[in-house]
Amino acid sequence: MTAHGAADPATERPHGAQHTAAEFAAVYGAAPTGTWAAPGRVNLIGEHTDYNDGFVMPLALPHTTLAAASARTDGVLRLHSGGADGGIVELRIDALRPEPDPQAGWAAYPAGVVWAMREAGLPVGGADLHYDSTVPTGAGLSSSAALEVVTALALNGLYALGQEPQQLARLAQRAENAFVGVPCGIMDQTAAACCTAGHALFLDTRALTRRQIPFDLAGEGLRLLVVDTRVKHELGDGAYAERRAGCERGARALGVRALRDVPYAHLPEALAGLADDPVTQALVRHIVTENHRVEEVVALLDAGRTRAIGPLLTTGHASLRDDFKISCRELDLAVDTANAAGALGARMTGGGFGGSAIVLVEEADAPAVGAAVTEAFAAAGHAAPRIFEAVPSAGAHRVE
Repeated sequence: MTAHGAADPATERPHGAQHTAAEFAAVYGAAPTGTWAAPGRVNLIGEHTDYNDGFVMPLALPHTTLAAASARTDGVLRLHSGGADGGIVELRIDALRPEPDPQAGWAAYPAGVVWAMREAGLPVGGADLHYDSTVPTGAGLSSSAALEVVTALALNGLYALGQEPQQLARLAQRAENAFVGVPCGIMDQTAAACCTAGHALFLDTRALTRRQIPFDLAGEGLRLLVVDTRVKHELGDGAYAERRAGCERGARALGVRALRDVPYAHLPEALAGLADDPVTQALVRHIVTENHRVEEVVALLDAGRTRAIGPLLTTGHASLRDDFKISCRELDLAVDTANAAGALGARMTGGGFGGSAIVLVEEADAPAVGAAVTEAFAAAGHAAPRIFEAVPSAGAHRVE
């Protein structure tokens, strides 16, 4: 489904296990051993809380990255993407080093997974891999985590490593942190590896305990729309690391291991203790209140009150905009317009400074809300957003 925006990326070009396997054969000259899939994700609530040991609630999208793969015995890793220029990237697995190379591009993510698995003592050898993806890049929908997790899952299958989904998520996060050099939390990789269809995933990122929360939007006459603004502002470069460092600074100032340990009931006292540092104070306020919002959403969903989560989404956006300062004019326009057009609630999702917003809306109102957002973007001189439905889908799995 689309809603008065550009085409859904899942339908823009051929995509499927047979198509990906055929492309593998065309590139490498032989059929693959198998084909695996890992999804993108949207985060319903719980933004920037994962690296603060907090709570998150992502759901997997139907948009996936597929990997067709075969093992090699010569220690060579060959990588090819149907969506990237440059042909085959060929590397030796024993030469992989965690030294971020800005020229490495997309291949750094799967190469990092191979490095992380070998560093963990897993007997991973060479491989040929071909990737095909419908997860939009630069949209805040975790295309990098999908790429990492599908690589880990394919290698797990090729080499019979016996790793569980959460273990694969950890290895994928390690690849992004240490090899690629992005200090992300564990949420994106866990969502790609562990989500189940028809559910949102309530994840405690410290304990790594998970609970699948039923999220049958269609059954309740609701839709969750993704508004991909198609923008990524340069201001976002390095800002993620700055926010993380600020949160760690706040935790040290408050004498806690992580901001997750600041009780919501004690927030006023915590903020008073940071009165001389308003920047850190604002970061702390967002994380503590966002963790509380996740718990409130869980309680409402458990009670069958899905529509009541809408205002919490909107409040979460205001916190990201005003305290964390990671929104932008396009995201604010999408959220404000959707709410004015009758949405139950809306917020930005992902790292910020562009990317996507999510909109909870009655099924009957979805076309009008989508049209209002598209028209508002046109009136403001922005490129047309891509608007499509987020259907809670399955995590990583073998498809062929």
